[in-house]
Amino acid sequence: MKQLILITITAIVGTFSVNAQKLNIEESTYEGITSKVIEWRRAIHQNPELSYQEYETAEMIAAHLESLGIEVQTGVAKTGVVGILKGKKDGKVLALRADIDALPVVERNNLSFKSTKKTTYLGEEVGIMHACGHDTHAAILMGVAEILAKNKNKIKGTVKFIFQPAEEGAPEGEYGGARTMVNEGVLQNPDVDAIVGLHINSQTPVGVVRYKPEGTMAAAQRFVINVKGKQTHGSQPWSGVDPIYISAKIIDGLQSIVSRELNLTQEAAVISVGKIKSGVRFNIIPEDAELIGTIRTLDYDMREQVRERMTKMVKTVAEAYGGQAEIDIFDTTDITYNDPELTASLIPTLNNVLGEENVILSKAVTGAEDFSYFQSEVPGFYFFLGGMSKNSTEAYPHHTPDFFIDESGLIFGVKSMTEITLNYLNAR
Repeated sequence: MKQLILITITAIVGTFSVNAQKLNIEESTYEGITSKVIEWRRAIHQNPELSYQEYETAEMIAAHLESLGIEVQTGVAKTGVVGILKGKKDGKVLALRADIDALPVVERNNLSFKSTKKTTYLGEEVGIMHACGHDTHAAILMGVAEILAKNKNKIKGTVKFIFQPAEEGAPEGEYGGARTMVNEGVLQNPDVDAIVGLHINSQTPVGVVRYKPEGTMAAAQRFVINVKGKQTHGSQPWSGVDPIYISAKIIDGLQSIVSRELNLTQEAAVISVGKIKSGVRFNIIPEDAELIGTIRTLDYDMREQVRERMTKMVKTVAEAYGGQAEIDIFDTTDITYNDPELTASLIPTLNNVLGEENVILSKAVTGAEDFSYFQSEVPGFYFFLGGMSKNSTEAYPHHTPDFFIDESGLIFGVKSMTEITLNYLNAR
């Protein structure tokens, strides 16, 4: 998941186990699988793999599903795994999705199962870390699969387990995991009626979930700007054209699009430059520069407005300072859109699992998720699961070296996904 920050943190009131109605699965069953889910999570966390490189993770997941008697498909979108579990009676088809890839981040903590893996990414040696919680998502869905497989007699219909690679973004020139899976027909054979996904959140307390009907996460785009100047000696800038200086002016101008041109009372928007590459030596003004960044929008008209203004501004700013520049913008995700009817039908289940006071209606966030590509095809519901320790004084954001998840929150994900599945499929 691209960086997610939930601003308001609500304290947990009362106990987590307040249930208005009896659960479909006995509490003892959930308690019995908790240690397994944590064990799976730690194994995946200690052996993270980047997008479209999740071979060991996929093998572990596939072996687990096969051991449960679930029909398994591997190699979906390169490294994805799909499991199909048919209930005792015919009915609807519900898909449950978990992403499985990690990030090029060096882990910085004292966990006994911390990652020490390294790899080469974009030509640089980097660490690999599950700095966004996809290890927890995979482990949670593995737990859901085990419980449902052992309770097939309670299922009316079919459950499709989707373990998706490359949520964090595909290599240049390729589509991300969800989009590739959709293109390969993952929502067909059998045809999916609805899809549900969750995301752990390090800044939401354990035992709390957050959701929003309709637009809940932003559309994301990646941009690459190439600036062309004229190389010269650092002591004689007048003899050349400085692409670093032009880059600074471009960055400054891009921020004015958000602060001065977009109607931010309508929806939020963000333009961020995440990487600048230029030059080789302190006393040489280089010939070119490259800027890479992201655009986040929660409204499709605003997305087009930003695209048009950036395209024009980049070129004209560079020309104003004697250089040239080109920009390429690539769509990464659509808006993550929770179907209102489906959302309304599933919230009572979350209330029952967690207690109504712990199911929080939230505002949209500018993080992005390629789960949106599934939702573009079938009704979907996506919610955030608390992973912050109850007594925590500091919660580190996603995509950072200090990212931390309290594992006691994982069982609430298992309960929520399992109960949602049974209530959705068995509803009359």
